[in-house]
Amino acid sequence: MASKHSYTITLDNNKSEKEALAFLMDSDLNFLNPDKDSRKLIMKIMGIDKKYARAFDLIRIPGHTSLERIIELNRTEDIILIELKTTKKKLVNLPFGFFFGATESEFELARQLGKNYEFCFVSLHVDTQKYVLITLEELNKIIKTKRIQYQINLQTTANSV
Repeated sequence: MASKHSYTITLDNNKSEKEALAFLMDSDLNFLNPDKDSRKLIMKIMGIDKKYARAFDLIRIPGHTSLERIIELNRTEDIILIELKTTKKKLVNLPFGFFFGATESEFELARQLGKNYEFCFVSLHVDTQKYVLITLEELNKIIKTKRIQYQINLQTTANSV
């Protein structure tokens, strides 16, 4: 069972991500936030395994904006998946100094899609409120340190032990 502290951190991170989504959607019409069914369709037409369903938050499709209610796709290779990373820390030279967590699924999907997958680093600090988009290739060039942390779920009953 998660400690009360870790549960609070999770809530705060979810709140920050919602703030980042609102900031991005308000500041740039090129960010698209597809509904659940559209996300499934995008993954299907791009040939992305459903295990990556949580490995991106938004999309961009050059030539299309969030002002459109329905977007018809002719070229799936134009779709760019966006993974948000958010902080409230004052970062004058974003993304430098950013500390964030990422899943192996995010890195795997970024490797598979190359330039069609971008990490969006968002600073919500009042003095440095902005965002930067970078590919995995660009991210790898500026990573100072990276470590693996396991997130483990145990089975719900003892019957299968």
